[in-house]
Amino acid sequence: MITYDLLRYTYYLILEFMNLDLTGKTAVVCGSTQGLGYASAAELALLGANITLMARNEEKLKEVLQTLDNSKGQTHQYLVADFSDMNNVVEAINRFIDAGNAAHILVNNTGGPEAGAILNATTDEMLQAFNNHLLCNHILTKALVPGMKAAGFGRIINIISTSVKQPIAGLGVSNTIRAAVANWSKTLSLELGSFGITVNNVLPGFTNTTRAAYVIENRVKASGKSKEEVMATLVSEIPAGRIGEPGEFGAVVAFLASPAAAYINGINLPVDGGRLGCL
Repeated sequence: MITYDLLRYTYYLILEFMNLDLTGKTAVVCGSTQGLGYASAAELALLGANITLMARNEEKLKEVLQTLDNSKGQTHQYLVADFSDMNNVVEAINRFIDAGNAAHILVNNTGGPEAGAILNATTDEMLQAFNNHLLCNHILTKALVPGMKAAGFGRIINIISTSVKQPIAGLGVSNTIRAAVANWSKTLSLELGSFGITVNNVLPGFTNTTRAAYVIENRVKASGKSKEEVMATLVSEIPAGRIGEPGEFGAVVAFLASPAAAYINGINLPVDGGRLGCL
């Protein structure tokens, strides 16, 4: 039986045969104190990258910082920024650059919008989600791309959702905003490809995170079914027969950030166990 530990062993064995080495590279990873952001930061550190964590809770940032691998002599740090306040994000990334830092890798990621039908969404909710996801991504990208161009190496990886390919029931605002981010990303990939900078989206399916737990809880409330019944229905829709683990998702992000993925640009890559009903 193929286990997660075996897959991880195989993944790192591949390091010997293809260039996944990120030694000397710096990655800014947003929303990195938990879930998919943290998993991405952890996997990037295992490949040798210097990690700059970015999130709003400084205490959690300090805790996570201590867990990152530094066996290749990396230096890790963090930035405190609240994505609900664009000016706060601007100030944080400007401090990073003013201190003489540059990044080769940017992982854009922040918590998803509230659940609910699109017709029930207020314009304020739509605008806040647009600011949190698309505009904050844009702010960080504009700030860090000059350094990527100077290095001749750049990876911009956006953690979005499978909803850009197939809308998810009950996530009206998220479906709308994620699609905007996906098209922003594709446009950016066309503009930056010639500079050795790739721009890709990674689309998580149901993964064992607090966001998934939130979605499941909303389905429990909406359906009147038990959590076990809702989970059984979800799993029955996934060919892999289970929900994913954050580390499996983080490994995909780390690969896309590596030199080996230099010719992958402008794609939406689902990591969903085969759940999507479209190509």
